[in-house]
Amino acid sequence: MTGTSDARGELKARAEADGIEFFLAMFVDMHGKPCAKAVPMSSFDLLMDGGAGFAGFAAGDLGQSPSDPDITAVPDPASYTRLPWKPGVAVLHCDPYVNGEPWPYGPRVILKRQLDALAKERGWKLMTGVEAEYSLLRRGPDGKLGFADPLDSSDKPCYEAKGLTRMWDFLSKLSSCMNQLGWGNYANDHEDGNGQFESNFVYSDAVTTADRTIFFRYMVHMLAHEAGMTATFMPKPFSSITGNGLHMHQSLWTLQGDPLFVDDTDGRGLGLSKTAYHYIGGLIEHGRATAGLICPTVNSYKRIGVGKPSSGSTWAPAYVAYGGNNRTLMLRIPEGGRVEHRGVDGSANPYLASIALLAAGLDGVNRELEPGEPVRDNLFELSPAEIAGRSIVHLPKTLDSAITELVADPVLRAALGKVPNGDYIDYYAEVKRAEFDAYHAAVSDWEIKRYLTLV
Repeated sequence: MTGTSDARGELKARAEADGIEFFLAMFVDMHGKPCAKAVPMSSFDLLMDGGAGFAGFAAGDLGQSPSDPDITAVPDPASYTRLPWKPGVAVLHCDPYVNGEPWPYGPRVILKRQLDALAKERGWKLMTGVEAEYSLLRRGPDGKLGFADPLDSSDKPCYEAKGLTRMWDFLSKLSSCMNQLGWGNYANDHEDGNGQFESNFVYSDAVTTADRTIFFRYMVHMLAHEAGMTATFMPKPFSSITGNGLHMHQSLWTLQGDPLFVDDTDGRGLGLSKTAYHYIGGLIEHGRATAGLICPTVNSYKRIGVGKPSSGSTWAPAYVAYGGNNRTLMLRIPEGGRVEHRGVDGSANPYLASIALLAAGLDGVNRELEPGEPVRDNLFELSPAEIAGRSIVHLPKTLDSAITELVADPVLRAALGKVPNGDYIDYYAEVKRAEFDAYHAAVSDWEIKRYLTLV
């Protein structure tokens, strides 16, 4: 059922050589939550022939009710990833199937469908890399969360050598795990927020990067748990501290490996091709609509465009604009040949985020949209009137607003595809509106303090 006989045989031989005793047959729901069953090596043939069965409604938001047939998680042999910290266990990323057909509510299924179309229609592939920021916390005796390192209290902790070194055991183990997997961990640092870190690995094709992002989050959570800590990728865990992003770097290549975004003769001086500029034009055109997928939670909108945290800068974009090495913009060009989207946050489902950005960018390529001249100013220093005068728009300020724009975007609607009861985008919107309504119905401490005796 899964892959070619050669791929299956190679997987079995590799697993036996690695001493694998259990496979975690893993897939994600709409929110990027990993779900898995532990399948013993003795049932390898059963897993590869028939997949692993799940009650889809119980697993998460996957378009199922309790009366629907089971979801079958079908393993992708190429996704084999052993757990370096737990010998004898490996993850196989899976695609959900129902009644023998790929389930169109599965985020990995949707992304693979889009990438297959990109390859078939244009002979292109999407390459991505991510910068996954996370915070390390610890619960005190009173149950309250605080920074895992109680000495991490500097007003400007970014790149601080002492803060980095105090977390050496965790960070070095995480780095070792990534390199054992062949991911090419090339940097680990203390980020701008207290308790906040980032560990980088090299880019790859979009599906592989999304798979690795899911595994990376899982690995960080598990290693933190073993060390008595709590890890979070929540976009804004503390109101006064810098939030967690998932900056996504994108570039298009031919299937033969030729880069399509590079042009050393670029008159704007950013090293980008016309195709890259049209792609950026699409990201800008759909910038507000894509927010509902790349900033998918209520908490996401507390990261975007808020006031300065204690370190002095938010580092999260507020405006739909692009430029060179300018971190006040949604789109940054760190060097020729790629574009970094700084709006994607730590709660994003990497499969859905990749779909959204690819669809937006390709629409720009199709329509040859021009993004205009790059912005070279610090947008956080300009007044709203000055920014509006340049026709630069603000990102949505709430999840509710973002979802309203998302469902009205025909390009994103088409990219997310059809499901048995209509369009996936409407199902997604229904789930997210319910999430917003539940949040909006809860009365916060801020409201009590501000309004209790106001009138």
